[in-house]
Amino acid sequence: MSLNAYQTLQKKVETPRETEYRLFTQVTRALIEAASLPKTEIARRMDALDWNRRVWTFLASDCYDPNNALPEQLRAGIISLSIFVGKYTSEIMQKDADIETLIDINRTIMQGLAGQIEANTAA
Repeated sequence: MSLNAYQTLQKKVETPRETEYRLFTQVTRALIEAASLPKTEIARRMDALDWNRRVWTFLASDCYDPNNALPEQLRAGIISLSIFVGKYTSEIMQKDADIETLIDINRTIMQGLAGQIEANTAA
């Protein structure tokens, strides 16, 4: 099966929450790998951190959209987390703060998404 055919099939089968979960799995895995790298592997660490920040920036911009169907309080929470992730990522890059905080945030989001996926599957 070609890559394009696989991606098309995946889009048809995967729910938006499953897609978000998969994305968080990938970016969190990259952060875990970055956390285990030697401090001299600056470029690889920065790539993972930048990817995570871009994911959160996209989520926040989506939550600013008035057509977003999520509850207002949840959207506000995601925007707040995005702001924190952006600021904390800068601290990691500039002051060598601990990446584990970002990993923990992503894992918490993944747990919430997994609960939604499981509830939708059971229904």
